[in-house]
Amino acid sequence: MASSFTPIQSIARFIMLGVLMLTSTAGMVYATPENVSVTVWKDPNCGCCSDWVKHLESQGFTVQSINQGNQKVRAKLGVSPQHGSCHTAVVEGYVIEGHVPAADIRRLLLEKPAALGLAVPGMPIGSPGMDGEAYGDRRDKYNVLLIQKNGQSTVFSAY
Repeated sequence: MASSFTPIQSIARFIMLGVLMLTSTAGMVYATPENVSVTVWKDPNCGCCSDWVKHLESQGFTVQSINQGNQKVRAKLGVSPQHGSCHTAVVEGYVIEGHVPAADIRRLLLEKPAALGLAVPGMPIGSPGMDGEAYGDRRDKYNVLLIQKNGQSTVFSAY
């Protein structure tokens, strides 16, 4: 079946399609980890915290580590002890508590919910930073929680 468009109409459609594709993906540039800085408060001697930082860096995030522990900053940022873990981070105004996978941080930054941030309470084996050779093939089930500003939480992702 032959096209009923003139050559000029076809070119115009092609250009408009290109413009639509570019504008629909323009906002996604801000969600790429290469453009995202993360500040992490952790104990300087904690290997799993350092491994989590390496996980983020391997996924393209720029990470600044503050090696003075995280308990004071966690409380200051409004994260309750029930959501606590061994390190606390801030990224684009969101709090990230514990061994949250980089993919979930990317999703958070894309969706931009009105929330405090994400948390993986405790230190589940198999989560980023807790997945090294020392743990073998062991993988604990764990949830990434979306923490609301009022302290309530819901499951954001399950592993």
